[in-house]
Amino acid sequence: MWDQRYSGVAYHFGTRPAAFVERTAPLLPVPSKVLCIADGEGRNSVHLASLGHAVEAMDASHVGIEKARALALAAGVTVHFSEADIARWPWAPDAFDAVVAVFIQFAGPDLRRAIWAGIRRTLRPGGRLLLHGYALRQLANGTGGPPFPENLYTPAILRGELDGFQIDSLDDYDAEIHEGSGHSGRSALIDLIATRPG
Repeated sequence: MWDQRYSGVAYHFGTRPAAFVERTAPLLPVPSKVLCIADGEGRNSVHLASLGHAVEAMDASHVGIEKARALALAAGVTVHFSEADIARWPWAPDAFDAVVAVFIQFAGPDLRRAIWAGIRRTLRPGGRLLLHGYALRQLANGTGGPPFPENLYTPAILRGELDGFQIDSLDDYDAEIHEGSGHSGRSALIDLIATRPG
């Protein structure tokens, strides 16, 4: 499915990073070691690498990874890209200063909880999770995201599932976003910044 979505010449979600990533990147000391999960065509990982971070990005789509490599090359930055199924990602312990997870809502509740456990494992003590996604009420907008309510977020779901993290901020809001053909229009969003305690 994702290979098909990414198969066009245009970038499905555009080449600019998510506004959330632009806003929160200053929280990360330069250089930080950053993992971008399910990074698609590379817009967020390439931006973070351009700021001087050491970035690893993973995605299951071969087409997405190839377009991400092209984007990094055009930007003159280095990103370590891995083509991998997130359900089999090794989550090396204490390996990263930050994990960036933007619109990873292909994951239903069981996989999502496994991802949270992996993130806790791979973050160093004091490391940060930067999470950006759709709120449950996004179903009424039809401007992006999955049609499955169980894959969407509420503040209560995130607080309940992110046991072992210190929640630094959790914002639930509506905004106009225009990110390629994939995300366009009024959107119900949730932004979370959390820290693995030291």
